[in-house]
Amino acid sequence: MKIWRFIDTGARSAAENMTLDQVLLECRAKRLIPDTIHLLRFKPSSVLVGYHQNVEHEVRLNYVIEKGIDVNRRITGGGAIYFDESSIGWEIIALKSSIPPYKSIEELFEMMSKGVIEALKLLGVQASFRLKNDVEVNGKKISGTGGTEYEDAFLFQGTLLVNFDVETMIKALRIPIVKLKDKELNSIKERITCLKWELGYEPNYEEIKKVLKLGFEKALKVKLEYGNLTKEEETLFHEKLPWFSSKNWIFLDRGASKEAALVYSIAKKPGGIIQVSLALDEEAKFIKSIFITGDFFVFPSQAIYDLESRLKFTSCDESEIKEVIFNFFKERKVKMPKISPEDIVDAILEAIDKISYKNFGFTNEEINHIYPVTKNAKNVLLGECEFLLLPYCAKHLACKYRKVEGCVKCGMCSVGKAYELAEEIGITPLTIQNFEHLIDVLEAMKKSGCKGFIGCCEAFYQKHREDLEKFGIPALLIDIDDRTCYDLDKQKEAYKGNFEAQTKLKLDILFKIAKLLQRRLANA
Repeated sequence: MKIWRFIDTGARSAAENMTLDQVLLECRAKRLIPDTIHLLRFKPSSVLVGYHQNVEHEVRLNYVIEKGIDVNRRITGGGAIYFDESSIGWEIIALKSSIPPYKSIEELFEMMSKGVIEALKLLGVQASFRLKNDVEVNGKKISGTGGTEYEDAFLFQGTLLVNFDVETMIKALRIPIVKLKDKELNSIKERITCLKWELGYEPNYEEIKKVLKLGFEKALKVKLEYGNLTKEEETLFHEKLPWFSSKNWIFLDRGASKEAALVYSIAKKPGGIIQVSLALDEEAKFIKSIFITGDFFVFPSQAIYDLESRLKFTSCDESEIKEVIFNFFKERKVKMPKISPEDIVDAILEAIDKISYKNFGFTNEEINHIYPVTKNAKNVLLGECEFLLLPYCAKHLACKYRKVEGCVKCGMCSVGKAYELAEEIGITPLTIQNFEHLIDVLEAMKKSGCKGFIGCCEAFYQKHREDLEKFGIPALLIDIDDRTCYDLDKQKEAYKGNFEAQTKLKLDILFKIAKLLQRRLANA
């Protein structure tokens, strides 16, 4: 039976733990250490963004600074996570040749998760693996996983929630609400569990450590022997710690500057969210710079950076972009679970297409607040528009029409002006009360042969784009000026029509669209 090392590096800061991840991975690749199971904890509590994510987009920085929560960046992909002081991190650092062959990244993830599943079984908790990367108990996540590689070594890691502080997590992270639909759950609390909630008590750390050791021994068919960090690991750790503590690492610039980020798109795929931000040379029609971010996984992890470099100065021509991306994936043997090269191509082309909206008189800033539904969305601006769908949450809180159709245009909210604009150009304004009402309206529009509509907002677009596009009705969704129900973690109330806050419509963009439609319809 093979012998692996089992180490516990205790409770450390986020920077120290991220440094150790890189150190262990490099040392294994250089044959300086044996295959290793590593347990770690965080003190203080920490927020960790995925390697490809933007800190400002994922973390509520004011809150975490106020609460003394560490922020750092993982060397692995995936989404942002919150590690409270009770949570336990577990890691497998080994040579690729040390594990059985696997056919796909998904199969590898499942294989590597068996250790924690066996450990939970020893505690009396029945868990299972669920794609793309969760260990769950009765449909609730108790451990998230992810990994990366370096030369012929890999690091696979996961969390184990012990007595989880959900409230702090919700306040610390800009929760990617778009994921909730995949889990078929309606709130964060309903999709997470921890050992204390499952067992009715909180097991002590030594008890959990013991079952994790036994679980990984059984799953990997190895014998684990207790060990410590080597001198080589300690030396490399102290060399690398300043970098992993630096703002340059933590805030690794994954977004274009304000001057360069001319257009962007966002796409939700089974493998995660893809965000594309790019700067274009509009005259020469080529990509000046591009940034691809999101909560996806990619192997090798550096591949996205290399793809961005490959795409610089590429023509905006669809065939050339497709050729570059497909060749890159093939040459580099890039693997992105549940995301295809075509998905990346589509996200880039959608961002590039935003530039064409400037032909209708929109500024560069405005086009990034307009979200197309179907490839014929621009037809709405050509006069094929019959409805303006407005969110009830933009009506005044005290308005008697907040939860029913109608508007007296009293001037107390932005909806009144929107109703006036719609009536001026001869399209029908409707207030959407909840998600089910929206579906009813879209079904009626589809049956009547509706040519197009205008609606709101970006957060709704992210979460329900698939629902909107299945009706095949061209539409433009306009972002709103305030924080949405999704930003405030009130999507459950909004779904039912019970979101109690007031938002504001972007009337400047609506006004421009109205004038454009007015001219088109007058000439029809």
